[in-house]
Amino acid sequence: MLSLDLFANAVAAGILLGGFYAAVAIGLAVSFGQLDIVNIAHPAFIVAGSYIAWALNRHLGLDPVLIGLLASPLFFLAGALVYRVYYAAFERTGQESLSGLAFFFGLMFVIEVVLILAYGVDYRLVTADYIGRSIRFADIELPLRLLVPFAVALALTGGIWLYLGRTFTGRAILAVAQDRLALQLMGADPVRVKQLAFGLAIATAAVAGALLVVIGPVEPSLGRAYIGRAFAIVVLGGMGSIGGMFIAALMLGVVESLVATFVGPSWSPAVSFGVLLLTLAIRPSGLYGRK
Repeated sequence: MLSLDLFANAVAAGILLGGFYAAVAIGLAVSFGQLDIVNIAHPAFIVAGSYIAWALNRHLGLDPVLIGLLASPLFFLAGALVYRVYYAAFERTGQESLSGLAFFFGLMFVIEVVLILAYGVDYRLVTADYIGRSIRFADIELPLRLLVPFAVALALTGGIWLYLGRTFTGRAILAVAQDRLALQLMGADPVRVKQLAFGLAIATAAVAGALLVVIGPVEPSLGRAYIGRAFAIVVLGGMGSIGGMFIAALMLGVVESLVATFVGPSWSPAVSFGVLLLTLAIRPSGLYGRK
């Protein structure tokens, strides 16, 4: 017999989990959805952000979310540098389709190896006042270790959405993948615009990494578990749609939570990707993608 309380708690947990998924995928919504750069190393940058949050939390006692925000400018610079290398080696010569993909594969493994050599393969945890606590509404229990990441992810998504839609630079980022020549005629440098956008995408990884280590323990190869899920969210939401990405993340979070609760955790990824395939069969452009 289906328990309504159990169902309601599973849906609530799924919504909170989906918010975290949005924080993971929003960088790819910019780099992959807007710039057509298949950065499969993005989850590795997220794990690197988790380790920075863990190290400073352990030694300085700072809140991990605050650390993620403070580390984001450093990640922005790293992203801008990575794009410059990617552009000079692959994009400028028209070899980004396959060679560029291999570049990001290699970058992902380099980040993993560096983390393993520096910290080993043990799981790492952070401490914060809200971890382990929860709040209750009627019969629904909301763990703060999920509620805090959801709130931060909501603010991050809203901030990126406003930046892209309300500023000249943001609109240039939206335009660079649609009509590069028109952007040049307006006096903007497409390479610099893409460098800025890619740096912004990597900067979000610092925040997502802090949220990841708040939710649970991390180890260097954990990012691999989020590669397929993050790309699925971006495609499901509609390539380049920030709002669609957020809704898709919530959908996958709820589906995974319901399946994990009533069927079993091992079935969650299969069912969530089944929802993706079904949606794309009905609407290939995704939920809010351009037709």
